[in-house]
Parts: sequence; C-alpha cells; structure tokens
Amino acid sequence: MGDMISDDLLDETYDRLRATGPEFEGWLSNHGPMAADALIRMGCGDEVERWLDGYITRLDKAPATRWQIDEEDWREVIGDPSRLGDWCALFARLVGEEHWSELLTRWWPRLLPGAVASAGHGLIRTGHVVRALRERQTPQRLEELALALGYWAARWQPLPAHPAPTGTAPPSRALGAVPVIASSGGIRTRLADLGQSPDWPASVARLMPIADTEQIPAALDHLVDAAVTRYPQWAHGSPIMLVHAATAPRAAALVVPSLPPNLWLSTYETAWAVSAAISGAYRPATAPPPPSRRERQITTAEDVADRARGTGDEHAIKFAEVALESHRRENPNALAVGARAAVLIAPDDYDETGA
Repeated sequence: MGDMISDDLLDETYDRLRATGPEFEGWLSNHGPMAADALIRMGCGDEVERWLDGYITRLDKAPATRWQIDEEDWREVIGDPSRLGDWCALFARLVGEEHWSELLTRWWPRLLPGAVASAGHGLIRTGHVVRALRERQTPQRLEELALALGYWAARWQPLPAHPAPTGTAPPSRALGAVPVIASSGGIRTRLADLGQSPDWPASVARLMPIADTEQIPAALDHLVDAAVTRYPQWAHGSPIMLVHAATAPRAAALVVPSLPPNLWLSTYETAWAVSAAISGAYRPATAPPPPSRRERQITTAEDVADRARGTGDEHAIKFAEVALESHRRENPNALAVGARAAVLIAPDDYDETGA
C-alpha cells in the first residue's frame, strides 16, 4: 500500500464500519475491514466504496456493553460470547493507555490458544489491522485493533488436544494427511468430532518442527502456500470454510513481525494446528471435479483479482489476495487455485462464456 490515498481509504473504511458489530445474522463474521483491505492491496481501491455500500446493509449494530471487564479477570470471561461488547470496550480502553505493540505482545499468548474461534476470524481480523498499524498508526487503526482483539477474546475456543510437531513431513504432505471425518453442522461440532478421531493427534505431530526461530516467517509462508495448493482438492466440500485454512496462517504471518521472537514458535505451531483443524473439519471424502471452462479462462494475476472483485463475495476477495501473494512466491498452482475459489464460492456470478 503505502501511498496516502490508499492509507486514507482504509481509515475511511474503518470509520464507516465503526458502528457495526464483529458479527451479524448470528455467528457470521463481519468481513468488512478485511475484504476492504484486500481490495485496496490488490489495486482495486476504487471498488471499495461501492462494495461497502452493499455489504454494510447486511451488518448488525455494535454490541452493547453489559458490565465492565477488568484485565486481571480475563481468565474468568474469555470465550464468553455474551460479553462481546464488554471485551471490545476493554480493548478500546487498553489501546488508549499503551502502545499497541505492547498490548499485542501481552495479550498474544492469552489469545493464541483460542485462535480457531469462529474459523480463525479473530486472528485473521487482527492480522489485517496489525499490518496496517505497522505501516501507519492512526486512531481508526487502533480502534480496529480493539475490535479485532475483543472479538477474538469473546469467541475464544481451544483446538482439540494435539501434540507439537515432531515429524519429518513438509507442510503440504502433513496437511494432506489430516483425517477425513464424517461430520456436519457448525465448526464447533466439527472440531469436537475431529478431536474424537484417533488420527488427529498424529496428523498434527507429522509436521517437521522448526529448529531455528529465524526460519519461522518463511515457514509460515510455506504453510500458507501448502494450504493454497490443497484448496482445489477439497474446496468442493466447503469452498468458503476451507478458505480459512490458508487465511488463518497467513494472518499469523502478518502479525509475527510485530511480536518478540520468543512468541514466534508458538505462533507457528498454532497456525499449523488451526490450518490442519479447519482442513480436517471440512475436508470431503470425494475426489475433486476437473477444472471447469470458467476456471480455465482465468489465467493471469489480473484475471484472479478481477474475478474475485466481480463476485462481490468477501471470502473470494480475501482468498484472492492470499493466492496472489502465493503466486508472487512462485507457487505454480496459485493462480488456478484463485480461479477455482472464485467460481466455487460465487458460481451464480458467471455465465457460460466466463464473462
């Protein structure tokens, strides 16, 4: 990003979304800040205002406060969604009392064990705004950080029990070994069922551990690339939910530069486990369909960005940004994956000519 027009546009987006809640229509996550950020970074900033005009009509108002949460009592109320407004209010106070990076460092070990909450959206929203804060600190970005952390704390949910990585498999092979479970329903139900699978702990342990802390930023990129590459094999089972197997570890990669190195390893191991859990919870047992004609017509980075933008779907937009980043890291599969995501997530937005 970096230019003043884009900087101002992101802050204007945060201003427009200030009165909206982190969730709407039940448990659906408010993707407004994240999708707008992705559009800007893909060079589609001129589309943000129009896209937001439509999206914001779906959102609920910001949640009301009930009673104040004091930081020293955090263990008693973490993961209580009925206190969503109170959690957001707590972080709104805290971002006004200390530098945002100090706040993030203190709370990161508390929040990280619950990173899978709401399919990783607390983590993902935090990743987007931390990147923006590193570029420029503004009141709007500080307020967005408070909302992201408050949402994460209210929805905090631990993963099924699993060991640390001790195996020999690279991310792609380890991710390919996550179990297939016969489950349905919401993510909480699926994660509970995943925890009952005898293959779950072994699949997490199968990943090769990281010996050198300095390797972790690159290792997170490898993990994201692996999840992007696996997406077309499984996405027909749940094209929206499996997006988060890539966007969650990518969010961790966005945060790591703002954390002290002693928190990097736990961040990497958690990002891996979250990606594996989402993959296992939604991985289908059936083989993927062959690429459609619509997918084959999307061949360039510009095509991927245009198709994602054209769908208007927040998940397609967010995933396109991640796929394009993976493409720039020379992942040979990334453009085709971005094409498949756009077509599967919003199939009704295409005619038979691919227009």
